[in-house]
Amino acid sequence: MAGKKSGQFSKEGIEALAKDKPVVYVIEGNRRNNLYTGVAKRGRVEERLKEHLPSGPDPVTGGKRVRIQQKPSIAEAKESEARIIKRSKPPQNKKGK
Repeated sequence: MAGKKSGQFSKEGIEALAKDKPVVYVIEGNRRNNLYTGVAKRGRVEERLKEHLPSGPDPVTGGKRVRIQQKPSIAEAKESEARIIKRSKPPQNKKGK
């Protein structure tokens, strides 16, 4: 699918990702297991992902890679996020989301 990108879960890796559309993102651990799934609006992708770095206000522990999938709208990104969370039950997503 076009617009799908991935990189290291680091400041540099995040800065290299596409950020011109809303995205659903998956932060993965060592075994490519889904640790956390979220969405970010166009123009806020880099900022939101950096919030999850160990030094950020909303850290995801154990993250090694991040995968993004661009979506045409934030509504579609949220629908995709809900499906991914339901299917893979990432351990660091808060209950009720």
